[in-house]
Amino acid sequence: MSDAFSITFWGVRGSIAAPGPTTARYGGNTPCLEIRCGDRTIVIDAGTGLRPLGGKLAGEGNGQDLNVYFTHTHMDHFVGLPFFAPAYNPTNKVSFWSGHLRPDRTLREACEHLMSNPLFPVPPDVFQADVSFNDFDCGETLQPFDDVRLVTAPLDHPGRCTGYRIEYSGKAIAVVTDTAHVPGKPNEGALKLMDKADIVVYDAMFTEEEFAGRPDWGHSTWNEGIRLMEMADAKQLVLFHHDPARTDDAMDKIAAEAAAARPGTIAAIEGETLTL
Repeated sequence: MSDAFSITFWGVRGSIAAPGPTTARYGGNTPCLEIRCGDRTIVIDAGTGLRPLGGKLAGEGNGQDLNVYFTHTHMDHFVGLPFFAPAYNPTNKVSFWSGHLRPDRTLREACEHLMSNPLFPVPPDVFQADVSFNDFDCGETLQPFDDVRLVTAPLDHPGRCTGYRIEYSGKAIAVVTDTAHVPGKPNEGALKLMDKADIVVYDAMFTEEEFAGRPDWGHSTWNEGIRLMEMADAKQLVLFHHDPARTDDAMDKIAAEAAAARPGTIAAIEGETLTL
């Protein structure tokens, strides 16, 4: 079995899809990450980027065992679920997971609501794969495979949100989105996930000036990402959840400023793969 560990960005925008010529280089799809642990696949979030990821996975054959983990179920992270091709293949097993809904709701209820009249024409029963909807308590450590560990922690976002740390082959990838921050008071959940991580995907939707006017919107800045990276002794920072109104040229400027402040920092680009 291969020990290759990688992350591929299938959707990097936040809030709403933003297709068009001014966003084409960084991409307009909403959050979806493919993490490969050897020959196993873990998906984080089901934004509009889940549809092209599903098409790619469908081309890889039958009998797949796939795990899809939600940070939360706001529409930009959830709306791609009905269009996930592997869920329609009866030879596949697809497990959906969420840690932010209990005790008030369940993931199955959220999916049934999404795929119901008048929002959608068919219910989740249309899936032909062996599909399951699973709820856990944020803060639990999950073990999707014998040699893969998922550490979870709560983040600061309206309606609650789960951050993930995926550990495999002695390395770690942290996904810390969607989260706000309190200036001067580091987010303990984020630091737990980021501790000495090799790659950190961090919510950098706002500039510092924008954040000052929207501190309770549930999003952060690249500046705070760098501060947390230094505290956590983590390696590479990847800016994520780009503002849908942010043009490619504006993203270039932000990426350059962040890289100058902390060399090696990059902004996530749809279609790009990082391999450890």
